[in-house]
Amino acid sequence: MVSAARMDRVRASEEGAARLRAELAEVGVVLPSLRVDPLTVASGGSYPLVDLGRCNLDTALRLTAVLYEARRGAGPAAGAEASPGDVLRARVRELNREGRLP
Repeated sequence: MVSAARMDRVRASEEGAARLRAELAEVGVVLPSLRVDPLTVASGGSYPLVDLGRCNLDTALRLTAVLYEARRGAGPAAGAEASPGDVLRARVRELNREGRLP
């Protein structure tokens, strides 16, 4: 029998993976293999791991560009309240308009 606490941890991991997938999609990044790692679900560890999986070079470069630009602070005007996701989306849109992303 699986405990309620264990099911909550698995559910939290699945929700975390789904939120990550959705946020990445908002900035134009799709990691096709992103999932909850089934081995860590089966092993009974404290929390199952989120497996980011594999991606092609274009996706890796797109993710690198988004992270780099977010780290540089690109996005809405200084002083404006914006979530990290909003900042990333704004920068990816800008790069897409400039034709700098594949």
